[in-house]
Order: sequence, then structure tokens, then C-alpha cells
Amino acid sequence: MTASLLALAQPWITKVLIDDGLIGGDFSVVLKMCGLMFAAAVIAAGLAALNRWHYVTVSGHILFALRASVYRHLQTLSPAYFAQTRGGDLMARLDGDVAEVQRFCVDSALALINAVIVLAGAIALMLLLSWQLSLIAFCLLPLQVLLLKLLRPRIEMATRSMRERTSAIASFLYDTLSAMKFIQASGGQEREAGKLDQLQGNHLVQLRQLQMLNQAATALPSLLTLIGTIGVFVIGGSMVIAKTMTLGTLVAFTAYLARATGPVHTLLGLWVALKRAEVSLSRVHEVTAVEAAVVSPETPVELSAEVGDIIFDNVSFGYPDAGERILKEVQVTIPAGCKAVIVGASGAGKTTLIDLLQRHFDPQDGRILLGDTDLRDLELTGLRRRIAVVAQDTVLMPGSVADNIRYAFPEAGHEEIKQAAERAGASQFIENMPDGYHSEVGNRGLKLSGGQRQRIAIARALLQDPLVLVLDEATSGVDTTTELSIREIIDDLFCDRTRIVIAHRSTLTDDADLVLELARGRLEVQPGKQLQ
Repeated sequence: MTASLLALAQPWITKVLIDDGLIGGDFSVVLKMCGLMFAAAVIAAGLAALNRWHYVTVSGHILFALRASVYRHLQTLSPAYFAQTRGGDLMARLDGDVAEVQRFCVDSALALINAVIVLAGAIALMLLLSWQLSLIAFCLLPLQVLLLKLLRPRIEMATRSMRERTSAIASFLYDTLSAMKFIQASGGQEREAGKLDQLQGNHLVQLRQLQMLNQAATALPSLLTLIGTIGVFVIGGSMVIAKTMTLGTLVAFTAYLARATGPVHTLLGLWVALKRAEVSLSRVHEVTAVEAAVVSPETPVELSAEVGDIIFDNVSFGYPDAGERILKEVQVTIPAGCKAVIVGASGAGKTTLIDLLQRHFDPQDGRILLGDTDLRDLELTGLRRRIAVVAQDTVLMPGSVADNIRYAFPEAGHEEIKQAAERAGASQFIENMPDGYHSEVGNRGLKLSGGQRQRIAIARALLQDPLVLVLDEATSGVDTTTELSIREIIDDLFCDRTRIVIAHRSTLTDDADLVLELARGRLEVQPGKQLQ
């Protein structure tokens, strides 16, 4: 505010310098006014730097808070949401759309405050200098407002279309870069590059249309403002020649007019910026409006530290819009501490059972109990921490080997990590890596072999200390020798825990306590494979 008031003082100082100093012949006034000009400029520059510092701080905090809020909401959504939503589109909303909302919230608020202060001060001083010239200067303002009102809907539509084109490009890049090995192996490079060219061509068409609309929204009001300024010079110049106005007054008035023009354009531009922000806000709201499929109860039940039976009590489940239910009236008990193998064709619903066990979804009918407790009565994070899953495609996060081993138990110390790795049979290859436990695993762990990734996952599960260990096709991607080694390690380390093995290979059922077959939505105990 102080910087804006200092800026408004400059034209008045110029008026005094011209009328009382130069024309009045008083050189001391010239020196005083020049000194005031310099002092005002220095103070204004210092205040501008201070304002910029605070602006960046506030702007950054708002941007990061908005993005973190959307990200935290995404963390509550089910796997089904991410399966049907393109990753690149989510990235575009988290980056571009959130930033657009932040820019409007912060930039527009500051611009509005500054514009109102400067415009109000400039108009007051212009009226004080000459109300006739003020009337001429702003006579075309209603026409400017009308033009922007006509352009606003078109800008809104073009902005939404461009944001969608941007999301399409981001999704394409996200999808193809993650599948580059397959594209190269299939000779599809030129085909995919052609798709990118087409997407970018469509984006360019939309971008040009939006830029032309924005140019019209800027150029037309500027042209009308120029017409008003010309009128001020014509009428004001005639008044100076007729000696009814001093030259300093005309110079000061035109300086204030220039000061007022910027805020007028800023306020008119905010109208257009509001529509762009509304488009981005609606796209962000589309994400935050998605409700979480499961939530923790308000008063969760304490989960027992003892291993309990897993009971599927008349469980039925179907994915939204999938038609027929994938699980139908499943009634099975998996006794505590046993090794249960679930077999079935691909797509039969084996992994869905595990998703229900971890409460990524809730059954439409029936209930699932761990011991005597319904899973819906347990706190989500605590439940999922007690159910460890080692999958075929082991997920390794960016970071070191140690970071990945302690991911589910971040407070673990180095000795605990090392001990878990030794018990999982991973310590030898880890210590042979360039930086040992501090070695980076690379993008999705691709620096490691399938067996090495599996052993890290077992070490991670050991630190997690689960009540239930799930092996979801965990050894299907490794050779027979490695598979047998991993199975022996798991059976030895988790012999007192409930183990659920999702399998295709019949050999995995040989040492099972219980074999369950999932077919046509039903989960049945195979004859002769009841718990001994």
C-alpha cells in the first residue's frame, strides 16, 4: 500500500517541479523536487523487494498446501479409481490446474488490492486537477466492460478445451514413457511419435484460438483507452494553449491517467482470469469430489496382537458398472497360522479377495472378520500394516535399498534393516552393491533382478511384522531354483503367521494346509485338501 501511495506522489512532484520550479524560475524547488523523486524511488524499490519476498513465501505456501490437499485426498481413493484414470491427467491437474488456481488466488488478490488503491488515488487526484478531462478519459469504460462480457464465455470454453488437450499430452507421455521397452521391442517408435505430433497439432490449434481471444480481450480495451487518452491530449492541449490550464497540471494529469490505465486493465483482466481459474478449479474439484470407497470408523476397535482366523462370511462383491458380481456368497474360514493356497483362472477374483482383505474395497454383502473383529471396525492404517503383500510385480520406491526395506516401518534402525535382510537371504547381494544398503534401486527397482526384488520385499515384510502374509503370484516371475529358495525362506520366517498364497502352479499346493479353488465367483475347499 505504501509503495502504491509513493507511486501516486511522483506525478504531483513533477507538477510542482514544472510549474513552481521550471516555469516559476525557482531552482531550489527543482532541487527539492528532484531529491523527493529520488527518495521516493529508493523507498518504493525497497518496499517492492520486501513485497516480492512475502509474495513468493505466501504464494508458495498456498500452492504447496493446495497440491498437498489434493494429493492427500487421492491417497484415500481405491485402486479402481486409479485403474480408470490416466496418470498423466492426474499429473496435469496436480500441476497445471492447481497452479492456475493458486495464481488466481494470490496474484489476483494482490493485484486487486493494488489496483483499487492506485485507481482510487489516481481518480481522486485527476478529479482534483480537472473533472472535465477525467470525464473524457473514462467515458469509454462501459464499452470496455461490455466487450469483455461478450468475450468471457468464449475464453472459458477455449480454456477448458486447452486444459483437456494439455492433459491428453501429459497422459500420452506418462503412458508411453513407462512402456518404452515394449514400444521399442514392437518397433512402434514412429507410430507413437506420430500420435504425439497429432496431439500437439490439436493443442496448437486450441492454443492459437485461446491466445487470439486473450489478445482481443487485451487489445480492444487498450484501443478504447488510447482513444480516451487522445481526447485528453486534444482537450487538455487546447486548455494549456488558452491559458486555462498550466502545463504542469496537464503533465501531472496525463501521468495519473497512465497510472489509472494499468489498474483499469488489471481489473478488467481479472474478469477474464476468473473464468480461467474457474475452469481449473472445476477440474481440481472433479478429483476432490470423488468420495473414498472405504474410511476408518470414528471409534475403531483395537486389533488384537494374536493371529486370528480369517473368516469370509457370506461375502459378495462386484466392481461398479461391471454387471455380474465377481464374488458370490463366499463362505470360508482360513484358520490362524495355516498356509492356505488359493487357485483359480486369471480374472476369477483371487486378487480381489486380497483387496477386500486389505479393505481397498468393502463387500456389498456379507463381512470379513480377522479373529472376532469385522474389518470395517478396524482403523485402516493399522489393519493394512498387519497384512503384508508380496506380489509378482514387487513395488520398490525411489531411494536406497535401506529405504525400501524399512518403508512399512520407517523408524527401523540400520541394524534392524541389516538383520531383516540377512534373514531374507538378501544381505549378500546388497553388500556387493556399490554403496551397500545405501545403493539406489533405480526406477521401480529395475537395477535389480526379480529374485533380488522379491527378497527385499520379504525383508520389508519381516520389519512390517504382519499377522497375515499374502503371496500374490510372488514367485511366478523367477526361475524354479529361486522360487524354491524364496518359498523355503517364507515358510521358515513366517511359520507362525497366516500365509495366503495366490497361485497358478499346482506345485505350490503340495505343502499347503488348505487349498481353496475360486471359480465362477465361488470359493470352495478342494476335496482332500482340508486343514490337517
